[in-house]
Amino acid sequence: MNGRLLSLDATSEFGSLALAEGDRVLEEVALLSPDGFAHVLFDEIERLLARHKIKIMDIDCFAAASGPGAFTGVRVGLTAVKGLAEATHRKVVAVSNLQALAWFGTKPLRAPVIDARRGDIFGAVYDADLRLVSPEVVMTYDDWLRTLPAGDVELITHVPKQLAGAIARIASARFQAGLAQDPAEVDANYVRRSDAEMMWRDKV
Repeated sequence: MNGRLLSLDATSEFGSLALAEGDRVLEEVALLSPDGFAHVLFDEIERLLARHKIKIMDIDCFAAASGPGAFTGVRVGLTAVKGLAEATHRKVVAVSNLQALAWFGTKPLRAPVIDARRGDIFGAVYDADLRLVSPEVVMTYDDWLRTLPAGDVELITHVPKQLAGAIARIASARFQAGLAQDPAEVDANYVRRSDAEMMWRDKV
């Protein structure tokens, strides 16, 4: 099941789109929008598809970064692909940003790190097949380092500005394995609660 796949990442100010066919990325587009992507995503998608003479109905599956990342950006990206999937009766693959980072690694054990702010990081450990070895967590960097498995673990601390290509490759493999989901089943991967939720709970 080779199919065409459209992926996107809107979880930081540096977003991206990618168009893939099977395990081959046809084009990856960098996006920059410090005030969010809700107002630019669909125009950029339309231009990307037009360059390849592809219509939205020619897309077999949609994928998006599911977080962790900026809460609003995560929601914007997932809402966009879920809407497109519902409109075209297609399925969705949600890919963790940490797993997408692990794709850039080269060693058997890969430990991606994302700044979670407030003195914390998001971290996890994946193997070379991008399977979780240690769960995705949020904690201080030093505490997290002490949880890493023994051996040669590759720390991936540099977050590329474009993740959509890696997301497309991971999502394409899941789609071909029959692991894509109905849009209603897809949810965000926040790892921790939003600032608003934590402030509300602290007041209760």
